[in-house]
Amino acid sequence: MKRFEGYRKGVNLGGWLSQCVSYDREHFDGFITQKDIETIVSFGLDHIRVPIDYDVFMNEGPDKDSVNEEGISHIDDCIEWCRKADLNMILDLHKAKGYMFDSNAVSDADRFFTDEGLQEAFYKTWEMLAERYGSHKDMLSFELLNEIVNPDYESVWNDIATRAIERIRSIALDINIIVGGVNYNNVFAVPGIKVPSDGKIVYNFHCYEPICFTHQKAYWMEGMTDDFDVTYPGNIEYFRQKSAEFSKNHTGAVFNECMDKEGPFFDKLFAGAVKYAEEKNVPLYCGEYGVIDRAPADETLRWMRDIHESFEKFGIGRALWNYKNKDFGLVDEHYDPIREDMIKAL
Repeated sequence: MKRFEGYRKGVNLGGWLSQCVSYDREHFDGFITQKDIETIVSFGLDHIRVPIDYDVFMNEGPDKDSVNEEGISHIDDCIEWCRKADLNMILDLHKAKGYMFDSNAVSDADRFFTDEGLQEAFYKTWEMLAERYGSHKDMLSFELLNEIVNPDYESVWNDIATRAIERIRSIALDINIIVGGVNYNNVFAVPGIKVPSDGKIVYNFHCYEPICFTHQKAYWMEGMTDDFDVTYPGNIEYFRQKSAEFSKNHTGAVFNECMDKEGPFFDKLFAGAVKYAEEKNVPLYCGEYGVIDRAPADETLRWMRDIHESFEKFGIGRALWNYKNKDFGLVDEHYDPIREDMIKAL
């Protein structure tokens, strides 16, 4: 399978310029600094994925939106730090005007798929980013939009993504553009990605499977409880039984018939996406994966080793969620006992 060169192993900087706990200068200046970039390089990683929110780098006005120069300066800084450290970077639009995967952050997110005004704002956002950053193509890639949720809009999303690529290409001819599928970037949605490939397109998915293990005790999950314990590894029947104990909204992967076949869990999970990417001669990338800090550390390490074994087998680039905080932080206290081994596994 074609490789996503320069993006073999990385980590997310979630919580800095997206899903922020605070929108003040103190947060933006202190949450991530050049020292953090140097630390990430010391881990042996080759890239970072930087989620960004529209309202961090844009001012919304009654007639016309404008660039927030103070907000966007943090992206400028990060690119400069990465250049100095010889680290590649993905600019991930985590929240667009009128759309985000988190329904608590954007009400009626589905409107994005029917509102031509919001779609035009999306295209103009990427035109602005392409104008400003397209020249950094040697170390920077663009990710169109994080986690399309509603599978009913798969065809519409393909049309929007295709148009966005055309608008970017009118400015930045050969920068890498990363495109994900529906149902929260589910790996089974990769074959539904239908955009023209020009040699610089990358297919993206996220992997937190089995959700019942990686998100155990997650306070934001529907039906999840503080005493919900799941062990890893386990057979598919066990994961299905545990998944059925709470909401099935996000646990469909373990019920897919492909998981009944013989073989390692993640090999089976990735097989369809790998096949499609090979047929299209397009690199495959996992933009998010990880285990919540409420799961047992030793079992988290087993999960990490297993998923990385499959990543390596298929040549899939990836970025761990998350560098710090957001309940998954690699450098946070929970992972102290296993951090060195986790970094080796990355």
